[in-house]
This record gives sequence, structure tokens and C-alpha cells, in this order.
Amino acid sequence: MKLKAIVELWDNGTYSIYVTNTKKHNISAQGKSTEEAKANLMDAINDYAAMYKETGKTVPKEIDSPEFEYRYDMASFFNYFNWINVGNLAKKAGINASLLRQYKSNLSFASEKQTKKIQECINFLGNELAAVRL
Repeated sequence: MKLKAIVELWDNGTYSIYVTNTKKHNISAQGKSTEEAKANLMDAINDYAAMYKETGKTVPKEIDSPEFEYRYDMASFFNYFNWINVGNLAKKAGINASLLRQYKSNLSFASEKQTKKIQECINFLGNELAAVRL
């Protein structure tokens, strides 16, 4: 089952991930980085699975070998993909670079329209990269 995992950067620098589409389980984790929070999320899922196995119950499909669809807030996205040049992305997306840097730093929050422009630009670049052959 593909689990929708929301990644957020809190004001205190902690990364939080919570899963939104499980029926029986409240799955979340935190960490000092996105990578640590993702590892802690897998630990939480593995703990649930171990609990089922220890009690002789079948591990529910929703937590048995899950795949994740990660959704990032703007700050956690740019932190995790820190190799993306914000100025060049802003130019490609048609957004003011200074404004995009504010989104990246959680100093300002993108409107739905701005978020859509950024999302479309990132998807476009991803598709272009996926088509590259070296």
C-alpha cells in the first residue's frame, strides 16, 4: 500500500512526518533532518509490525512493506533537495527569487497559486531529467 506521508519543518528545526491514509494506525515520526525522520518513520512501522507478529496476528496490509508518497512543505522540500538552485528554479517558474527564498526559509508562505507554479516547474524539471540519457 502506498502511504501518504507529510513532511514538515517546524520552527524549532525539527522535521515531522505523519501518515494520513492509514485506517487503524496513527503513524508519525520526528527527527533532526528529513532523513532521520524518514528512518524513524520506518522504525515506527516496523514496531507496529513486530507487535502484530508477537501477538500472533497478521500484519495489516497497510503497514506490511509500505511504499511512501512524500509530500513536503516548502521549507522541508528545499532542505531535503538542497542541491536545487533556488534562484534558477524561481527564474524557470516565473517567481521572484527573493520570494522563493522566503518560502524556503519559512519566512513567508506561498499562496495556492504560487505553490502550483512551483509544483508544476519541479514536475517539469523532473520529467526532463527522467528523459535524459547519458
